[in-house]
Amino acid sequence: MENRYLVKTVNQPVDWKVTVPGSKSMTNRALLLAALSEGTVEVEGVLFSDDSRHFLGSLDALGFALRVDEERKHVTVTGCGGKIPRKEAQIDVGSAGTAARFLTAMLGVSDGCYTILASEQMKRRPMLPLFEGLMSVGARITYLEKEGFLPVKICGRGYRGEEEAGPAKGTPGTAGEEAGPALPAELALDISKSTQFLSAMLLVAPMIRQGLFVRITSEKTDGSYIRITRTMMEEFGVTAEFDGRNYTVAPGVSYRRERCTVEPDMSAACYFYAAAAVTGGRAVVNHVHRDNTQGDLKFLEVLARMGCTVEETADGICVTGPRDGKLHGITVDMNDFSDQALTLAAIAPFADAPVQIRHIGHIRLQESDRIRAITEALGALGIRCEEEEDAVRILPKEPHGGTVKTYEDHRVAMAFALTGLRTDGVWIENPACCGKTFEEYFDVLEELTGGASAGRKCQ
Repeated sequence: MENRYLVKTVNQPVDWKVTVPGSKSMTNRALLLAALSEGTVEVEGVLFSDDSRHFLGSLDALGFALRVDEERKHVTVTGCGGKIPRKEAQIDVGSAGTAARFLTAMLGVSDGCYTILASEQMKRRPMLPLFEGLMSVGARITYLEKEGFLPVKICGRGYRGEEEAGPAKGTPGTAGEEAGPALPAELALDISKSTQFLSAMLLVAPMIRQGLFVRITSEKTDGSYIRITRTMMEEFGVTAEFDGRNYTVAPGVSYRRERCTVEPDMSAACYFYAAAAVTGGRAVVNHVHRDNTQGDLKFLEVLARMGCTVEETADGICVTGPRDGKLHGITVDMNDFSDQALTLAAIAPFADAPVQIRHIGHIRLQESDRIRAITEALGALGIRCEEEEDAVRILPKEPHGGTVKTYEDHRVAMAFALTGLRTDGVWIENPACCGKTFEEYFDVLEELTGGASAGRKCQ
């Protein structure tokens, strides 16, 4: 794919029916759960992208037996009951935040010693709360570049190599699997910068024979992705209890499951629903229903408030935009489904009143500073955007053409292609960055915009 992509405008309401890949978040959770399980697990509906390939490559480097069939979207993982086959290895998590956080946690509570490499983008993303939590229960971490960030060398809490001889650090009973009384390992965790820190620790908790107690120190204590983690753990036979503030996983538990199916990616589905909204058209995403467990399902409530009709059909949820794509202005707290902040920002210029997106300060620490990316992308298209520390306020007007810098951030690229559906001359820089989660996004968009037709009611 070339370095820039010129979005094709559509001059009539879209009428789209599309299938999206499996969820990235659920794919990598499923792969980790399978690796930690007792026995073989069949994972179906797997997303194959840069992120999941780095996850699979890391599991392979750690010695797990894998059978991968990309065409069938299928992976078979032979779990080792909470043990890592190779006690020394080097893995590369690329730019995958889930791989970086989940695998770091797994290695930190293991009995081996490992090196974790990452892309330049991932090296800038926060890791310190997770590192500190792991060190508090006995892991040893050596920073190979910048303190508090990847890459690192990490020796797990149960590691007893020559260089680690002697008692491990941490509270009594948490340093080694056989040491001390059978009290739960306990750690304090701030999840204000990323809920993946907590998901990581919960997912690997069965590796800690004494059980795990996580004391949350931040104002934020829960979130949609944490709920996904807990639900998937339960499907594999382990419960993470939540008392409204802290989390507990009981001692002596293990994962068991023969087959797991990954849901379609709700984050990806939302781009096509937003396209229907902004063109006054119609979009159905196959196999996406109201029982979808992903937090981005809440974006459909936002579209409804902006004037869209949202209906369940046999094939999947259908969104129909208001006539001529005339959307209502809105103020919305998107903390719990912040991946869609960019999507809302991209269609905000077509609203009839200002659009304010609140409580999203943590997205400054993701693949890019996404609040700044919103401001700059809209500015390049002639739209005024007032930037705050944890919010943006967008003042609607007709945009003009321009080039959107993506900062190698897949969500910037995918979202602002939507603005180009109604605006001539919108170029998306580095469209290949979508390979992180949705390799064929611009191919799908190209095919759909080449055949856009008048919208019709949902059936």
